[in-house]
Amino acid sequence: MFEVFLKEVRELLRDRKTLFFVIALPIVIFPVLFALLAFLASKTTLEAEQKVHTYYIANAHLAPEFEERVFYHKSFKLYDGDERFESVTALSDAVRAGKIDVGIVIPDEFNHQPSANVQSAWQVVFNDAQSINFVYKRLEKLINQFAADLRTASLEALGVPQTEHKALLNPIAVSKVDTADKRENYGEKLGAFIPYMLIPLVLMGASYPAIDLGAGEKERGTLETLLLTPVTRTQLVLGKFLTVLASSIACALVTVSSLAVWIGIASGFGALDSLKAAFASVSMWDYLLIFALLLPVAVMLSSLVLAISIYARTFKEAQNYMGPLSMLVFVPIVVSLLPNMSLTSLTAWIPITNVSLAIKEIIKGTVDYGAVLMIFVASALLAGALLSCCVRWFSRESVLFR
Repeated sequence: MFEVFLKEVRELLRDRKTLFFVIALPIVIFPVLFALLAFLASKTTLEAEQKVHTYYIANAHLAPEFEERVFYHKSFKLYDGDERFESVTALSDAVRAGKIDVGIVIPDEFNHQPSANVQSAWQVVFNDAQSINFVYKRLEKLINQFAADLRTASLEALGVPQTEHKALLNPIAVSKVDTADKRENYGEKLGAFIPYMLIPLVLMGASYPAIDLGAGEKERGTLETLLLTPVTRTQLVLGKFLTVLASSIACALVTVSSLAVWIGIASGFGALDSLKAAFASVSMWDYLLIFALLLPVAVMLSSLVLAISIYARTFKEAQNYMGPLSMLVFVPIVVSLLPNMSLTSLTAWIPITNVSLAIKEIIKGTVDYGAVLMIFVASALLAGALLSCCVRWFSRESVLFR
């Protein structure tokens, strides 16, 4: 078995394409892609924040103080065309035509006098289909400030002292006391995405060598030569399995190490300081536990992809099978991201979902070690069953020579 393993590892190390996907891609390309996405996201957000929006206010003469606030706001400029848009329909057409970015409709019956005591319904017309759009929030803030001034004037007109305005408008002040520390907060928000990255990498690290060791051997015609050697089929498939498993684990380890190095470099330049401080309490034991949880997942996925590769007639057919498998692996990971999904005695038995939830709890620092033990039992049983099926699959002539 180990002779087969060493032979397959030597051949794997000679395969530049597989080495690229298992080692070079995680080290260089993934961190560069993540950095590029972060750069583009920050650049797009900055441009959206700095954008100056063209506005038009229908019935602006009814609220001159508000019109003045919008006029002097750095994010807005007045429409300087000759057309007039005095209705919601006209403003909507102007927004669609690109003549203005936003329109405000002040109703004809609006009266800003303190004695009015009538609620007025204002309308903001804009295109909310853009992914990043600050125009409504900025106008809402200006309208709320203007409304607050009107409330103050109305209360003063009613004879209410200014010192009592806050208690009258907001008789109960609610403050939040958060029992979660910084690590738990960050872990809840970001911890769920770590398995979303790690588990597909475990699958990717297993897929490429598995395709070559199964379907590739068939296509090259070297599988028959291996079967003629004085090695049992069980030893042969276990040797191939260990090669796939080692590649799978190496891909995950290389990626995590690479990302850790890049995060350390970014922290050295003053970036990600808050994130680094939040995860400073994650101990080496926690990282080892995460790695230990990935081991049975790697065994499961390695057994599965090797069985698929052995079944496939050609290299291309095996690649076609890997696509649906990747989608099936993503489903239980996405389930772990659903609201109110937590690690319980029930979810601890759901494959892959249980590992995803456990990794999140480890990052948060709230992991239940009893549930982790259940995960190890459930994952080990399933991994053993899949490995046994892979061995039996390899022993069938109808599968090897289909």
